[in-house]
Amino acid sequence: MTSSGTAPQAEEKTPVSDRAEVLVDLALQGGGSHGAFTWGVLDRLLEEPWLRIDAISGTSAGAMNAAVLADGWTEGGASGARAALDAYWERVAMAATFSPLQRTLIDRLLGRWSLDYSPVFVAFDLMSRLFSPYDLNPRGFNPLTAILDESIDFERLARSPIKLFITATNVHTGRGRIFRNAQLTPDVLLASACLPTMFQAIEIDGEPYWDGGFAGNPTITPLIRESDAQDTILVQINPRIRPGTPRAANEILNRLNEVSFNAALMKELRMIALMRHVADPGSGEGWRWAKMRTHRIMTDMMTDLGYSSKLNGERAFLVMLREEGRRSAEVFLKAHANDIGRRSTADLDELLAEC
Repeated sequence: MTSSGTAPQAEEKTPVSDRAEVLVDLALQGGGSHGAFTWGVLDRLLEEPWLRIDAISGTSAGAMNAAVLADGWTEGGASGARAALDAYWERVAMAATFSPLQRTLIDRLLGRWSLDYSPVFVAFDLMSRLFSPYDLNPRGFNPLTAILDESIDFERLARSPIKLFITATNVHTGRGRIFRNAQLTPDVLLASACLPTMFQAIEIDGEPYWDGGFAGNPTITPLIRESDAQDTILVQINPRIRPGTPRAANEILNRLNEVSFNAALMKELRMIALMRHVADPGSGEGWRWAKMRTHRIMTDMMTDLGYSSKLNGERAFLVMLREEGRRSAEVFLKAHANDIGRRSTADLDELLAEC
């Protein structure tokens, strides 16, 4: 999905500071610590008073960012949302200080962010192929539990003006379930981020759930059906295209992870592209599909980061990703601020050509 190659007609650009308010939806991918990139993107977007977020769909780390933002917004508007995101990621960094998953001295000296050579990561990776989380973590400990309790007021979140759609995958059926504001609890967010090789399935309403990325990373359809916004900004942190053929074992596993966690999103975007061609713009449901405008913010930096870095919660790494997120959002806004509310800047039709 790339920017459309069709050159728009020349028009006078409206100064961003003078723009009327534009409703937008956000679609936030998951990816562990790489979600700090999304933190930076959101921090920059929240500085724009003309952008008003109507709804957010999020999975895994994207679900955490979505819930923290919506809760902070409910308490203090855009500044409250930015402060809440800062506090959440600071708690993540503090918890990681005491984690056994740390970079080696050589990695630090060479400026590598991966944990590929960390003895603890290597040992854990090997054990996870022989033993399940029920063997290695029988009490179901998850460090995010305490962080979420400190970061989000779930009663306040239930009445947030920002609609939330959080995806988790039902273990029994393999289907995604969408949880909305009033249904959100710490367990729902933990379920959305539950990697089955690391954590026990999270039980909700008697059903076990795993990471939502298997079913929708993130899920786009509820944004079209239930939001008043016509513009959706996708913040993508899992590279869709990676040049070169992976040959080392860790490279192969990393690419498998990227492909699997992008598959549901790509399938849904193809479906949306097709629906836009066949939907009747005059009908209520058809109007929503036909009028959807899509945008994307991402960075090439993610192709330099492997799977193990998603478990690196080191403050310096998170801050680096945040700054890259802010930079990428700034580049997007300079190029496309005047397109939001008027036209798509991401071409979904090219996905149909790949079918």
